[in-house]
Amino acid sequence: MIVRNVKDVIGTDLEVKTDTWLSRRVLLAKDGMGFSFHETVIFPGTETHIHYQNHLEAVWCVEGDGEVETIADGKKYALGPGVVYALNENDEHWLRGGKEPLRVICVFNPPVTGLEVHDEDGVYPAMTEETA
Repeated sequence: MIVRNVKDVIGTDLEVKTDTWLSRRVLLAKDGMGFSFHETVIFPGTETHIHYQNHLEAVWCVEGDGEVETIADGKKYALGPGVVYALNENDEHWLRGGKEPLRVICVFNPPVTGLEVHDEDGVYPAMTEETA
């Protein structure tokens, strides 16, 4: 059994911060679960281009506000507590922070190693424990 507290990730290399978001990676590829599990905070007033070509992601919004816009069709969806969205078709999108920090819980398949950050195209590279 794996038991972890997200508080133990804070201040370690498993807490990844960019200009638009902060991600605390709690379960990773090395844990052998077949998915990774993260707590992420999207900063207010920011915009992040994301296009996970190598991963599927499900996102559960638990606090704050924001918006996700799918680039293919321009549809916008308001985000707030209780909203879940799934990038089941590797959907290219904009993720925007609202007036308050948007805290979300994310699941990635395949799991990430914990070192990934978005490249210039909004993609996480396809990494494995062997290539990390």
